[in-house]
Amino acid sequence: MEIYQLRTFVTVAQQGHLTQAAELLHLSQPAVTAQIKALEEEVGMPLFERNAGGVSLTRAGQELLPQAQGVLGAARDIIHHARALKGQLAGQARIGVTLMPDILKLGPWVSALVEKYPLLEVKLSHGVSVDVLNLVRKKELDAGFYLGKNPYMNVCTVPLRPLSFRVALPTAWAGQLAGGRLKELGKLPWIGISQFSSLSKITAELWRELNISPKKVAESDHLSVILELVSAGVGAALVREEEAQAWQDAGRVWLVPELSKSADLQFVYPADREGDPVLETLLRELLAVWRLPCPQATA
Repeated sequence: MEIYQLRTFVTVAQQGHLTQAAELLHLSQPAVTAQIKALEEEVGMPLFERNAGGVSLTRAGQELLPQAQGVLGAARDIIHHARALKGQLAGQARIGVTLMPDILKLGPWVSALVEKYPLLEVKLSHGVSVDVLNLVRKKELDAGFYLGKNPYMNVCTVPLRPLSFRVALPTAWAGQLAGGRLKELGKLPWIGISQFSSLSKITAELWRELNISPKKVAESDHLSVILELVSAGVGAALVREEEAQAWQDAGRVWLVPELSKSADLQFVYPADREGDPVLETLLRELLAVWRLPCPQATA
């Protein structure tokens, strides 16, 4: 029995699908199937059974999964301890960034990392929330920032803060919603957001709650561009309240009163990286900058 076989067993169990597990392990599906078959032959019983949606653990597989996870955890602890023995923290941290840098407090965080850990190379990669989460899930990023709900068992989340969103309209359209006629929002043109952005999902939730299905006349992933389009009379949009309030104060947009949505900003990382010295350092310095206690991360 090899460590790599146990890693494959645990990954398939978490994903419930051979193809998705192969993608995460950077292996071909036949290679994953062969490793599972070899492990089943060694333990003398089937560990998975196929179903319409993929694979699921047999009763024996369910019994062995915690032990396999324990063995992998012990192996990671040995590696982490060996790295710590080498002395000063060194390595590379690939971080997925979404939203504006000031909201994420990137400046103070990266500054603290660079000052305290000169051998740690921090690489920041900007993208929309869903892309960041997927790259963390695939371990192509070590960690990242994500807005919304995390659906993956193999990704841990650390809540940072909730963000509030408001519906912004061109100032000339304010009278169309007189008397709280929110259904009128469905008759107005809207500025859409890429489907890979968490804000797209939040907007869709709002539309369902209002029972409207507006027409999208433009699309952008950049908040300043969206607000500029709203100000120019192109359409309505769901925008982050902090930035939109300044535009309303300047008379450039109008925010619909008593209508808002909220989503949690979170720091995400692969579950099997827990205990890794680099990740622990990233978390420790991030929570210090955010002035948050060390929470129990959730998958």
